[in-house]
Amino acid sequence: QVQLVESGGGLVQAGGSLRLSCAASGSPFSIDTMGWYRQAPGTQRALVASITATGTTNYADSLKGRFTISRDNEKNTLYLQMNSLKPEDTATYYCGAWRRPNWYWGQGTQVTVSS
Repeated sequence: QVQLVESGGGLVQAGGSLRLSCAASGSPFSIDTMGWYRQAPGTQRALVASITATGTTNYADSLKGRFTISRDNEKNTLYLQMNSLKPEDTATYYCGAWRRPNWYWGQGTQVTVSS
């Protein structure tokens, strides 16, 4: 089992920045890909960015250049630096991790961007 706990969400004005963290515990060894997803009310959960254990990243096209994903394998922690935030970035942000044969989710952290 892997437990994922997100933190760092909150209320920020448009143009501001936030850094989300996701701490993995339980049995975090051998976690392969980790990722951030987000879900706004009435929409489906969608990929924000992902990163493999070796550091290969993938971003949603619309977020490239504003968001940066990173991970610290020694600390078993995933990060998402979000800059130039827009009201449309408002959503619950979820951390996910792939450790064969399962995908694990965190409980989510709310990000609200005011105009």
